[in-house]
Amino acid sequence: MDRIKWAVNKMPKSDDRWLHIMSAENVDRALAFHRSFPQYSVTPLRELKKMAAFLGLSSVFVKDESYRFGLNAFKVLGGSFAMARYIASETGRDISEVTYAYLTGDELLKEFGQATFFTATDGNHGRGIAWAAARLKQKAVVHMPEGTTRARFDNIAREGAAVSIEELNYDDCVRLAAREASETRHGVIIQDTAWEGYEEIPSWIMQGYGTMALEAANALSASGIDRPTHVFVQAGVGSLAGAVVGYFAGRFPDDPPVFVIMEADAAACLYKGAVRGDGMPEKVGGELNTIMAGLACGEPNTIGWDILRNHADVFLSCPDHIAARGMRMLSAPIKGDPQIISGESGALGMGVLDALMSLSEYGELRACLGLDEGSKVLMFSTEGDTDPERYRSIVWNGENK
Repeated sequence: MDRIKWAVNKMPKSDDRWLHIMSAENVDRALAFHRSFPQYSVTPLRELKKMAAFLGLSSVFVKDESYRFGLNAFKVLGGSFAMARYIASETGRDISEVTYAYLTGDELLKEFGQATFFTATDGNHGRGIAWAAARLKQKAVVHMPEGTTRARFDNIAREGAAVSIEELNYDDCVRLAAREASETRHGVIIQDTAWEGYEEIPSWIMQGYGTMALEAANALSASGIDRPTHVFVQAGVGSLAGAVVGYFAGRFPDDPPVFVIMEADAAACLYKGAVRGDGMPEKVGGELNTIMAGLACGEPNTIGWDILRNHADVFLSCPDHIAARGMRMLSAPIKGDPQIISGESGALGMGVLDALMSLSEYGELRACLGLDEGSKVLMFSTEGDTDPERYRSIVWNGENK
């Protein structure tokens, strides 16, 4: 059976010029924007007390994003905030003025008109863009990579976007969306990855993700825990990971948590960059076959990568069976713990934590991370059962053991 591979971060530091985007001030502005939505509510931070005791840890907390805006995933946080920031810049308004009421009112159409927002997605990001565009009376065009399931396609189509499944991998879909946006009048690409010359919008998306990190930090404080000792966060292009790590590194500059970055082994570009060790990002090409569709991205977000090379502690490359086990553990918890419906990408942290604490083969990594009875672990279940049929095939039928 395939094993988790790991690389301790020994990369040289950069000037850390992107950490500031995840400052408390910037994340507070994102949260204020999201609070203006009538659909907004704080998603639950689930404490798994029995699981923590079973694994030999002090506490385990899981941020459950299956409740986000009725969309079953966290991604809408980034896309909606980036769209709002773009509209604010085009209309000369401060983001504090660009509330849900303004964005859905007639004044927006007079001041801004109608744009076409292009994006590439494995499912959740595109659904968030389509959902936001529909409510803002804007247009959305969404391209999905080969292998996309019908359920994820239908979720986006129902929001009114023009959506297609291309015979391309995720990264090539990004290039297609960028090209079409450049060729379209009032076309804008809203993508949660960054490259040279395309950095402002991705930074806004990451700030939008900061709402989730800030909510989690506030909930931990309310539970009497000022600081988690460990933060486990999954990565595709690294936007989410960079956002979470950037926020918590800034919140606890003198005593940051241990940051563990987890990827699907078929698309482990960040892990490969850490193995390379010189601070330069790596790319992974090909079909990127993994059940973790949300992590099937082979080219790093340059902003997220820069934050991670400076602040992440360990990078993991994880086989599919680790995520599948995490799904089953969260769906059938130890009696007394809450159930969490977590999809393939969302449950990776649970599977990894179980492997690290339960299997002797990971003893060296466990010691390296300092995981023990005093550890307070925070994880993010970034999606629910966004593909119900696949979810049941894994959880009910035992696929990907």
